[in-house]
Amino acid sequence: MRLSVIVITRNEARRLPACLASVAFADEIVVVDNGSSDGTPELARALGAKVVETPDWPGFGPQKNRALDQATGDWVLSLDADEQLTPELGQAIVQAMARGDCAAYGFNRRSRYCGQWIHHSGWYPDRIVRLFRRGSARFSDDLVHEALRTQGPVGHLAGDLLHESIDDFEGVLDKVNRYSTASAQALAARGVRGSVGKAVRHGVWAFVRTYVVRRGFLDGQMGLALAVSNAQGTYYRYLKLWLLQRGDKP
Repeated sequence: MRLSVIVITRNEARRLPACLASVAFADEIVVVDNGSSDGTPELARALGAKVVETPDWPGFGPQKNRALDQATGDWVLSLDADEQLTPELGQAIVQAMARGDCAAYGFNRRSRYCGQWIHHSGWYPDRIVRLFRRGSARFSDDLVHEALRTQGPVGHLAGDLLHESIDDFEGVLDKVNRYSTASAQALAARGVRGSVGKAVRHGVWAFVRTYVVRRGFLDGQMGLALAVSNAQGTYYRYLKLWLLQRGDKP
């Protein structure tokens, strides 16, 4: 059973080596890059990856499907450049492909927020499906928060996928801005209406859900910071949606 690993990138030269090193056992690595200016495509080629460069950005879902279309292995593992396998998960993936008792497999993802591993806050266990037989799954066409649509039974593997989510608070602000804009555009395309009141209500609920319902308080001060940034991102998502419907630039 041949394994293809697919990764989409943009300016990921710093984090890509660790990601690809964790899947050194793969038969093929496909990197689809969108407009990197830090040498990511050249680095990926030097690390043995097949690289495809795209001038346009269609959104996360369509871009991942572009990478999937380039894969030739019997099995496909989709990773982001800021993710890497633990040795335990790598071994579990090899064993799962040998068994082949499911069409796809999921596993837990452990994420780091501004230098701290988050154990609660709705971030862990973050069960995601990323390994699948080629031809049995495709990504949704969502601009952001894309989903993998699978056909057939889905199993669960031991071991964690490590996610270097956000390095510092500059990264937090950048991600809140980019993702809230993309999410607002996606909501507008689905006909969802926005308002200032809805933005406030959703933002407050995002904080309560992260910090109280999902026990973010157990992550200490960083759990509080994460709950606040989740609230900000949700607030700006619906505020930008309202601005889009007014005809303003968000």
